[in-house]
Amino acid sequence: MYIDSLLKVAAAQAVTGAVVSTNSIDLQPLTNIGLGTPPKRQIGSGEAMGFAVSVDVAASLTSFLIEIISTTDAALTAGIKVHGTFTGAQADFAVGKLHFVPLQQGDPDLQRFLGLRFTPTGGAATITVSAWLTTHSLFSLTPPKAYAKNYIP
Repeated sequence: MYIDSLLKVAAAQAVTGAVVSTNSIDLQPLTNIGLGTPPKRQIGSGEAMGFAVSVDVAASLTSFLIEIISTTDAALTAGIKVHGTFTGAQADFAVGKLHFVPLQQGDPDLQRFLGLRFTPTGGAATITVSAWLTTHSLFSLTPPKAYAKNYIP
């Protein structure tokens, strides 16, 4: 499984209540660098995409809701629209568990910023997760592994 650090929206994020991911992905055009204005970034119109979520610290909760959201601001607070959900019980969120939350293919309602909203309920309502945008074909239930660089500096 490949993880692009620019597509990570949560890195060992402690969740103790309803919160949004610490980072968002900007889907607007890149700045003009003398080559004309690139088109808006198309997402999910070809390959099926979604967010991979890994459990870093075990859950102490009854249930956990993960929502893919898009907003009009980078802080993921304004004009929230939900584009996909995953709900599971405590047993689904043991350390090392991986989940894939699919994004509707070619969703016309996507706004500028894309991220996740987490809502734990019951018990102590705590969990620590990491999450990143990926294609469904690159998602694997085998935990990601870092490989050594294949060159000599």
